Amino acid sequence: MDSQDILADRLNAEPVIFRGCSASELGLIVALAAAVWLPLSLLLAWLGGAVTMGFGFAGIGIVATVLGTASLFQRFKRNRPDGYYQQRCALWLDHKGLKRAPFISRSGTWDIGRRGHVTLPLRHR
Repeated sequence: MDSQDILADRLNAEPVIFRGCSASELGLIVALAAAVWLPLSLLLAWLGGAVTMGFGFAGIGIVATVLGTASLFQRFKRNRPDGYYQQRCALWLDHKGLKRAPFISRSGTWDIGRRGHVTLPLRHR
């Protein structure tokens, strides 16, 4: 088998690996879940007097968060083109004034800004 025959080299988008999420999306979900659950569960376990239990609570919370968030992404991305939710998120941030979107969201008539009749020079005819 030739290396040219491998289909994975010719993908247009990142492949889905778990509940509609790609590897980079799952990595982001895990990182955000760990950033929330580890400090929270360790603090609560420390207040309860069993710090090592905090790691167990954090693990359960991270797994539950990944399962829940991946299921939400799966529902949100169903029957949508690749990159749909990234564009929706960028437009939402633009609408709220938090980050400018790289898309044109204006509706209405457009004008090229020229007025009157302009003749072209001979070289452009």
